[in-house]
Amino acid sequence: MLIASQPQGPSLSNQKKLVEEFYALDRSRDPHPEREGEILMELSEMPALAASAAKKWRKDLVKIWKSKGPKLARSGTNYMFEAEEKGKYLVGGRTKNPTGLAICMHGGGVGSGSAESAQGAYQGAISSMGWLGIYPEVIEKTERGWTDSGTEEFVLELVDRAVRSYGVDPDKVYFIGHSMGGYGSWTLGAHHADRVAALAPSAGAPTPYLGSTGAPTDIVEGVIPNLRNVPMVIFQSADDPQVPPDVNRLAVQKLEEAKKRWGGYPYEYWEVDGRGHGAPPGGFAAQLKKIAGFTRDSLPDKVTWQPEVQWKRQFYWLWWETPVKHQIVEAQADWNGRAVHIKTEGSTAGLHVLLHSDLVDLDQEFKVTVNGKETWTGIPQQRLDVMLDTSRHGDPRMTFEARVPVSGTP
Repeated sequence: MLIASQPQGPSLSNQKKLVEEFYALDRSRDPHPEREGEILMELSEMPALAASAAKKWRKDLVKIWKSKGPKLARSGTNYMFEAEEKGKYLVGGRTKNPTGLAICMHGGGVGSGSAESAQGAYQGAISSMGWLGIYPEVIEKTERGWTDSGTEEFVLELVDRAVRSYGVDPDKVYFIGHSMGGYGSWTLGAHHADRVAALAPSAGAPTPYLGSTGAPTDIVEGVIPNLRNVPMVIFQSADDPQVPPDVNRLAVQKLEEAKKRWGGYPYEYWEVDGRGHGAPPGGFAAQLKKIAGFTRDSLPDKVTWQPEVQWKRQFYWLWWETPVKHQIVEAQADWNGRAVHIKTEGSTAGLHVLLHSDLVDLDQEFKVTVNGKETWTGIPQQRLDVMLDTSRHGDPRMTFEARVPVSGTP
């Protein structure tokens, strides 16, 4: 009788080569290039890892990520897409042993706005914080340039490359900006709340829905729910002629409603009169001092996620193969009880919970419930493909050894 052998996957030396290739991929335009999926598929054929092997891989992945992935220029005016002279960014602030990273987004609109304007306005304040400043320029100068034409992907790639190039602590990344840059820090900060320590939008607001009279009635999806675990200091002048206060006031109202519903949402709304479309009293340094003490809560016990960009598959310790746009997922972790409880009104197909050994003992049974019903129970498997898939940002706190399904089988 012939017994089929279990697939063993690539050898150890080939595993390392695949990991190196994975990190070297250029994600500046496509966060999930085709080759990425091929590498993960090949590694998925390996047997589950022993705890000792997974522990060693956690250390090795960080080292390989730092050495093999693309880096940023050290200074001056640069282009991520050199041949097209697009993906422009400037480097400033403290470039040696920075205490944090500020992604500083410029203002502007249709046909206007530059990285130089943001650097000129914020450089002194960022330097006084001891932070590295990266000043991107939107790829296309539109009214919502920070989320148009691939700029969002470009900005997130800048964060990864800055962490790799300058040794920035991933727990101390701040999104800041004035005017349209305030819109950018609100919106990208919400879409990628798991990547930031705090946000400081100034004289800019998230996109509203407008009623029949032209007054704002709500904030677009993918913003308010995601901000549960992110401190914000929102500056607004009551007499701003370019960005009137009504939208930021509505956004703050929605933050309050979210706080009552889900808890969390630490923010300060700083409104004054008489500043027009200018900087806060005391300049931008006064606003940045208010967020300088915050570090990212990378593993909060409760997560609220309303996906907006479908290429973002990981949000804190949730992972979704094909995120359902605008569906709200509430996830409450009970690490001591070895369980995660999910509430949602839509499909959970492809939704997973990510686990690592700092949270729970992976040799013991874990369970997941959805809307009060137990949907999965089992012992998590530690896998190299999962570790690699969740380590793309070089962040050991967000690198998980196991991925368990919210419903169904792995």
